[in-house]
This record gives sequence, C-alpha cells and structure tokens, in this order.
Amino acid sequence: MPRDQISLACPDCEERNYSTEKNKRLHPERVEYKKFCPRCRRHTLHKETR
Repeated sequence: MPRDQISLACPDCEERNYSTEKNKRLHPERVEYKKFCPRCRRHTLHKETR
C-alpha cells in the first residue's frame, strides 16, 4: 500500500494536533497544511512529522 499514516504538528508549540493519511507515491516529500491549532488558538502551517 502506498498510503501512510502521518501526524501534523504545529511548528510554534510543537503539539501534534492532527493525524491523516497521504499517498507516498504522489507526495514523497513532507506535506504542509494550514490548520487550526487549539493550543495557539490560531491558524498555523502544520508540518508532517514522522
């Protein structure tokens, strides 16, 4: 299966807020999504963690 479970972490507070799946064949690099961080209480760019 080319799909992997990933966690998305806020770069400001380092909290892992979201978990999702990604297709390793289409996106081999680390992904970034703009999501709401409940700890920072604002939208930040969440990066993929391993």
